[in-house]
Amino acid sequence: MAQPLPVHDQTSDFAAAVRAGLAQPQKIIPARFFYDRAGSELFEAITELPEYYPTRTEIGILSANAADIAAAVGPGRAVIEFGSGSSAKTPLLLRAIAPAAYVPVDISAEFLQHSASALAADFPGLPVLPVAADFTAPFRPPGGIFGMPRLGFFPGSTIGNFAPPAAIDLLRSFASVLGAGSWLVIGIDLAPGPGKTREALEAAYDDAQGVTAAFNLNLLHRINRELGGTVRVQDFTHRAVWNAGLGRIEMHLVAVRDTEFTAAGQSFRLVAGEHIHTENSYKWTLAETQLLARACGWNPYTAWADTNGCFSLQLWQRALGIQEP
Repeated sequence: MAQPLPVHDQTSDFAAAVRAGLAQPQKIIPARFFYDRAGSELFEAITELPEYYPTRTEIGILSANAADIAAAVGPGRAVIEFGSGSSAKTPLLLRAIAPAAYVPVDISAEFLQHSASALAADFPGLPVLPVAADFTAPFRPPGGIFGMPRLGFFPGSTIGNFAPPAAIDLLRSFASVLGAGSWLVIGIDLAPGPGKTREALEAAYDDAQGVTAAFNLNLLHRINRELGGTVRVQDFTHRAVWNAGLGRIEMHLVAVRDTEFTAAGQSFRLVAGEHIHTENSYKWTLAETQLLARACGWNPYTAWADTNGCFSLQLWQRALGIQEP
């Protein structure tokens, strides 16, 4: 059995985000708070659903091109994975590149400890240094990688959760964390096109088994568990829709009836039909991804995509002389 690793916990304040988000006219809970232990486990179940193409497509691209990534970046790098989750794709990368250390960064400390310990058992001799942190905010890389060249790993199309200006800010912060001479492997879900219909895209966020609905509704269960909430979860339903004008999938928790509850010491009321906006997932064209890289201090090096044009895995190199955020 894998031994638990010490986790440096830098997580952010769920209570403050809920109080602020639910007090707004358009209620919102940031998507990063999906990932407590239960939410992380539900997301891993989502990645195995037949409707959810991003995970299996990205794994196929990574498997086919890991050797090319290794040839470009070279051995001996500290790999920092932003939003590591179960680290299911990570072994494909680590086995190819001969890393010096691995730093998984995830907001769910409990889930992170479990997944990092399991990966460490599979890679004896590799320093595994987990950091529990919200990677959208400044965090400190562990001292054990001081002086090492770095490779960022940001798979799973998580960048789609950020509106373009926020995505640029985030990727510039990655450039700062990773430092001069660094590289970034990033997964980006592509916009609908000839090989990718709107219907297939929406189904990936609203599966027939209801796992994605349970994942979304778990936010309300989490409020009840952690914040003394009195939310009647049955008063809400899951909705996912493609917003073509903004180029994004939107997820909402919609009140099916008038409802009142307390959370984090405050009272809230929603009328029937009112919704809590929980996630955006922006989709990009390949041309837009190249502009995105250059806008935030990276030079696009290689972009791979599946034959249907559903998903892209890309390798970027940190630009020289960029201004730090």
